[in-house]
Amino acid sequence: MKRFFYKFGIVLAGGAIQGFGMGLFLFPHDIPSGGAGGLAVLLHHFFYLDMGFALWAVNFSMLAMAIKYLGNECALWTMFSISVTSLTIFVIQKTLYLPIRNVWLDLLVGSIFLGIGVGMLLRQGVSNGGVGVIALIIASYRNTLPGKPLFWINGGIFLLTAYIIKWEIIVQALASQWISTKIVDFVCKIQFFSTYSLGWRKK
Repeated sequence: MKRFFYKFGIVLAGGAIQGFGMGLFLFPHDIPSGGAGGLAVLLHHFFYLDMGFALWAVNFSMLAMAIKYLGNECALWTMFSISVTSLTIFVIQKTLYLPIRNVWLDLLVGSIFLGIGVGMLLRQGVSNGGVGVIALIIASYRNTLPGKPLFWINGGIFLLTAYIIKWEIIVQALASQWISTKIVDFVCKIQFFSTYSLGWRKK
């Protein structure tokens, strides 16, 4: 029970921290926080799907992969983390506003918060949703840190969407991913979480 509440607290904090970075710093500049948004844009472009449904479809398919490869427990924790992040973004966008903004400063700060939040989730064997599931699967099977596969997967998706949204947004998205994934690996390396292991097991 103690381990459950410990994990609950870490996942809650990780989801809220990444939501804070996305909602207050990245989304006001339309900077994609990951590959799920890019895949949703591609689905909308090629199949004329509603963006909201396309984003849901991407996350649902990734969650299905989590159930198959990582187990039911990881999938449930992922649903919880996605819900916390979404609620945090909603509350922040309704209640907080920064009157003075600089896109590159916001990108830096937002990416740091995003990386901290995602790193905390991945340390607990919990995906942050979207293509984070794929990065978690690759990391678990190759026994490597999840930041690098997360960067390359998201980077590839951003490049595919380069013809759909402005090139400046792609550059900013790639910069954000580079910063945040470096933070992810840093969080995964530090030792104050004694329960961290890359050897995730299906429950």
